[in-house]
Amino acid sequence: MQGPQGRWFGAGHSTAPDAAKAGAEAATAACSGRTPKAVFVFASPAYDLPALIEAVRAEVGLGAAVVGGSSLGELSSEGVTKGGVAITALGGDGFEISTRVAYVGGNGHREAGAEVARAMAGIDKPHTALMLICEGMSGNPHEIVRGAYSVLGAAVPLVGGLTGNGTGPRSYQFSEDRVVSGAVVGVAIGSDAAISVGISHGWHRTEPAMVITRSQGNRILELDGEPALDVLLRRRGATTSDELFSHDVRLQALGLSRRSGADIRILTSADDVQRSVSGLAAMPQGAICWLMDGQYQDILGGAADSCAQAIAGLGGAQPLGVFTFDGGGRHGILGDAGVHEELATIKTALPGVPFGGFYSLGEIARVRGSLGTHALTLVTVALA
Repeated sequence: MQGPQGRWFGAGHSTAPDAAKAGAEAATAACSGRTPKAVFVFASPAYDLPALIEAVRAEVGLGAAVVGGSSLGELSSEGVTKGGVAITALGGDGFEISTRVAYVGGNGHREAGAEVARAMAGIDKPHTALMLICEGMSGNPHEIVRGAYSVLGAAVPLVGGLTGNGTGPRSYQFSEDRVVSGAVVGVAIGSDAAISVGISHGWHRTEPAMVITRSQGNRILELDGEPALDVLLRRRGATTSDELFSHDVRLQALGLSRRSGADIRILTSADDVQRSVSGLAAMPQGAICWLMDGQYQDILGGAADSCAQAIAGLGGAQPLGVFTFDGGGRHGILGDAGVHEELATIKTALPGVPFGGFYSLGEIARVRGSLGTHALTLVTVALA
């Protein structure tokens, strides 16, 4: 879509089995002959990713930042896939882009977040956001967000997602024409027009509330003063941890109390000896929480609500394009037919607006406070 000052935003998608062809096809569609300032690539890890990135670079020219990562599924206004590539691109004098990369292993999570946040130092525009494309399989993503927040404070929204790999132990990030792993890629975006964030999941609380009375990192040891596993077994009517975390039952989701509602955390496993449960992100001791349930239509409604929030935040301006960071667990819950219905829901909420992104291991959206990691959530970032 074209805006004032030659600013534009485009989206492309491909399911070509050859990596180079897929990258070239999606990049061509996203750019449509225009010169981009930044190209955002999210692709299945089943591809030959270096070949895909090389093809994207050949298509978009040397001047653009090419960033992105491996996905659990690809989502754009051009389609939804699990095994393809989705590309968005933007350009025009009204945008400024600066990128930075840091490695979790050499720096630590918080230090990596702080390092990439320094990309914002070169941006001189009235509206800004920092996109974080993060290694999704090393734990502690909240510390990456805290690190970025320690540098930028509350004035700059933090958005993005955790890269995934459904078939292997590592996920991948794209930066400076390289495919790397264990990294955080920071993309500072400056714009002459508004940038707005939407956050919604469509899940609802199951009463009564509980208190995390003892925890260590991403592990909950006690809920309401009892062993956490025993509490969940009783609340869910299960007898064993295998039954509680069976693939045949709904995801075990926990909602942490926040001023804006409940942030979702996915519980993934249990320790039968310690009677604890673990998830993918921090479970802060003392937090009030609820077991969460989500019905099919409510989850679709969450997608529409996220888009509506992002558009409302533009103050009446027309959206030029939208980034979408969708929870990978939503893909699993909705199923193959359901993700196409979610795509239709987003298209209805964003009529004629190009959008794109990926299904992630976790979503990042910080618009208030230092926390900003989510799960089973659709985060939308609208650019006017």
